[in-house]
Amino acid sequence: MEEESLKLFLYSEKEFEKVSAYIEQQYGECEGVLHEFASADINCDIVIVPPTDEQPFYKLVTEGAGAYKMKIPFSARSQASNNRAEYVVFLPKDWNLKSGKEEDYWPIRMLKTVSRLPIWTEDWLGSGHSVNLTEDGNPVAENTKFNSCVLLDSKGKDNQIVEPLKLNFFGSKRVAFYQLYPLYQEELEYKLKISYKELLEKVGAENINNLIVDIHRKSFCE
Repeated sequence: MEEESLKLFLYSEKEFEKVSAYIEQQYGECEGVLHEFASADINCDIVIVPPTDEQPFYKLVTEGAGAYKMKIPFSARSQASNNRAEYVVFLPKDWNLKSGKEEDYWPIRMLKTVSRLPIWTEDWLGSGHSVNLTEDGNPVAENTKFNSCVLLDSKGKDNQIVEPLKLNFFGSKRVAFYQLYPLYQEELEYKLKISYKELLEKVGAENINNLIVDIHRKSFCE
């Protein structure tokens, strides 16, 4: 990985334009972008879609993670039809996106960490996978006990699953959009010991359809 780790993976200009247009089409009009100006692997900008009357919450969407082609082992190719991905998180409308405090910044750090994990590990991520967000299992910040997240198929502005984007005519580049849903330690353990499917049953359809981060929500696996 030494030679590859020095490579910067970027969308072409046309691919970038197509990804940007698709994000606005699926999530809403962009209010601004949290630009990443220096990187050794991907250029992971974060698009900010502001709250609306219909959907009164922020949508943060990575723009650049999908330039990297994930390494999917042969044994997993039947369940992984998409080898590129962008990541999404929904935040309450009163979330302070301008703050640099970890209590406010951790969702952005989560997006950037998950975006780079396939590069660091030379592995892949897809729906149902979970990610530890801290090395020691401690919470991501002092204002919440979340310490991990699970990847879900992302919902768009019409509350429908956002289908993978085909970046060229032949569809050989498909970029999936995954929602990052923060978890508590006991929820992570339940998912790992029992199953992803049963964790979703614990969460329930009503909560899965409401993917806005709530730092005070009760654990579904207490």
